Amino acid sequence: MKGTWSRVALISLGGFFEFYDLFFTGYIAPGLVRSGILTPTTPGLFGTTGIAGFVAAMFAGLFVGTALVSFVADRFGRRVIFTYSLLWYTVASVIMAFQHEVFGLDLWRFISGIGVGVELVTIDAYLTELVPANLRGRAFAINQAIQFCAVPVVALLAWLLVPRAPLGLDGWRWVVLLGAAGAILVWWIRLRVPESPRWLAEHARGKENVATQGSFAAMWRPPYRTRSIMLVIFNLFQTVGFYGFSNWVPTLLIKRGIAITSSLEYTFIIAIAAPFGPLLAAAIADQLERKWQIVASAAVIAVSGILFGQMTAAALLIFFGVLLTLANNILSFSCHAYQAELYPTRIRALAVGFVYSFSRISVVFSSFVIGFVLDRFGVPGVFSLIAGSMLIVMLAIGLLGPRTNNLALETISQ
Repeated sequence: MKGTWSRVALISLGGFFEFYDLFFTGYIAPGLVRSGILTPTTPGLFGTTGIAGFVAAMFAGLFVGTALVSFVADRFGRRVIFTYSLLWYTVASVIMAFQHEVFGLDLWRFISGIGVGVELVTIDAYLTELVPANLRGRAFAINQAIQFCAVPVVALLAWLLVPRAPLGLDGWRWVVLLGAAGAILVWWIRLRVPESPRWLAEHARGKENVATQGSFAAMWRPPYRTRSIMLVIFNLFQTVGFYGFSNWVPTLLIKRGIAITSSLEYTFIIAIAAPFGPLLAAAIADQLERKWQIVASAAVIAVSGILFGQMTAAALLIFFGVLLTLANNILSFSCHAYQAELYPTRIRALAVGFVYSFSRISVVFSSFVIGFVLDRFGVPGVFSLIAGSMLIVMLAIGLLGPRTNNLALETISQ
């Protein structure tokens, strides 16, 4: 058992840098505007010069990584792809940190997103296959608690660095470059994490009988067809709440008339809560049915988001921001565990990558929609959009989702 948890911790440590790269978008956005590279809003729905275009570039890359490339983890193994996707997006982020024009900035953010997208799917498949059925929920909770520690780290660095230019280099560039420290640890982690035993067994059977190997068509046969449709709907709408807040919170606060320094300070305080959502829920992660964890957290996101959008006092903004963060991150670890459980080993990375890719493409378009709504309807309008999206999430999972808690993966697959 000790070996299982040490492997979970090592995989999660690799994921820490993935989350750092994924979440610095919102925190460096004010610095990109301050340096004159981006504008806070876009001139038209799909303008490329604003923050929305920068967010969209990342999530377009995530879409390519999850939808078109994640199958490589089924073909070449979880361990190899875990390693090389981490190196991929680290190098791309370093190059992005030295860009001075919108095109180069967005191009390298897109390339970085491909690596992050592959890594996200690979980690989910890896964890699902390494831990026993009665610990899967807790393993994902601990995994994301460690990964979400990246959020207060990047928020603190942004608060300290973005308004400044140490050694003549824009603060936002320092924030990006410091995250590249992940490359130093990647080979050390790789040497200490074994390949998934389920993947090795499935791969050996696949060599003996090609007919047993997974295919895209398999995820559209019963019982997976209903699950795939449910998860496509879920992923299209859940990210409106999750990234609609995390990617935009400093900008939303500035829109309410709060200065950039105070906005980043409030954001850092809110971000401290990020690891505690999964950590607090770890005790019940395998007791409360996974689908109802998702439904309950979506309801809290909807209500606390609307209240956040109405607040002006600092204490209340921080309180509802923390509540939003806790609920978002409980939803995050629950859904990552849930969708990985719903498919067999032979197509796990392929199928999870495909359905998860709809969340990536959703953010590409919803980032422009949020920028548009923010410009015309203000912060309350953004959170009304988020609440409506969470209602669809609740209905999709509540009505269509199967039970998975404490069931063997083979049982869930039948």
